[in-house]
Amino acid sequence: MMAGSDQPAERNLARGHAAPFLVWVGCIAVLAAAERLFPLPALVQPWVYAVKSAACAALFLWWRPWRIYPAMRLRNALWAVAAGLAVAGLWVLPETVWFGQAFPSAQAFYHRWLILMPGVYPDYYDPARFPLLPPGFAGSIYDPAVCGWGLSLARLVGSALVIAVIEEFFFRGFLYRWLRQEAFWKIPLTRWDLSTFWIVVLVFGIEHDRWLAGMAAGAVYGLLAVRTGDLWAAALAHGLTNLALGAYVLLCGRYGFW
Repeated sequence: MMAGSDQPAERNLARGHAAPFLVWVGCIAVLAAAERLFPLPALVQPWVYAVKSAACAALFLWWRPWRIYPAMRLRNALWAVAAGLAVAGLWVLPETVWFGQAFPSAQAFYHRWLILMPGVYPDYYDPARFPLLPPGFAGSIYDPAVCGWGLSLARLVGSALVIAVIEEFFFRGFLYRWLRQEAFWKIPLTRWDLSTFWIVVLVFGIEHDRWLAGMAAGAVYGLLAVRTGDLWAAALAHGLTNLALGAYVLLCGRYGFW
């Protein structure tokens, strides 16, 4: 907790929680707008991902928002590992070949209604070709055969070590408490608020194309943070989810997840 009234330090604390994530989202918006306006070089997407990962990591390290939190405890780390791997399994399961063979109608429903935008199949899913990707699918740009291992691994590292951490500091560290009080750091992370919890889960979910899986992930990370009071445990869980998912993508060629 911060003692007294130190407005510059308080502003930096808020910026450290929020700015890295907002810069990340801003980069996505700018790239999407640019793609609509004019043709972009073939490898611009993986290069932008690598650069924004480095930039957002630098902002996070500059503002050091973790300084108000205790170090992660071993018991919480064990819970984080279990939670992170469970979420990764939940994220992948509905789109596996096995699930499609066992429950074809459920898998088609999942792709049509539980992934943005509802009512249409996502661009990586063609029922006639699944699990093969449609020709020309944009996400295949992260295939090491296309962009090189350096940019593929930058995507993996950025998702596991950068966006996972800055999302947890934004959603669980900042937004969950800021919605109740502007001086968010004065509210213990363990102080439960049902409505705010589910607002954050909803926003976190629709930030992802797989919105239902995103909500489930947000609920797991949020409960881990609130029950343990350990934001680093939530960040570890989120990072392991992204690491496991990225390894699955690279090993199995499932670039629809990226």
